[in-house]
Amino acid sequence: MATARALILQPGVAGNFHCVSRCVRRSWLCGVDPYSGQSYEHRREWIEQRIHLLAEIFAVGIHSYAVMSNHVHLVIRVEPELTTDWTDQQVAERGVALHCPAKFSDEARLNRIEAWRMNPDRVAALRVKLARMFRELAR
Repeated sequence: MATARALILQPGVAGNFHCVSRCVRRSWLCGVDPYSGQSYEHRREWIEQRIHLLAEIFAVGIHSYAVMSNHVHLVIRVEPELTTDWTDQQVAERGVALHCPAKFSDEARLNRIEAWRMNPDRVAALRVKLARMFRELAR
């Protein structure tokens, strides 16, 4: 049985990790599914783009990754100390990039960034969340 992330990673502590996320019930992530014959290769580029996007949002460095047919490997460095150097504006922008629906207009995004930036409690909560990225990467 797997160990809970909260028991492995202490909040605010930097570290290197090898993370693996697997598909279940014979689901196929990329490549051609041998059971159905359907190709899912188009997902590989999307997954790679998502890895890079999340690495830009969170305080994490990607050392290496491999997108396999039914699982993904990531070798990352969590760097929570980086969030202390970010301005409130940068924290708000990263939070909006993570939480705003794609259907939001540019104006709506800018309004949300400004509202969050002006709320010190929201900025503090986002700063903590961006330093503890594991829960979001698992989604």
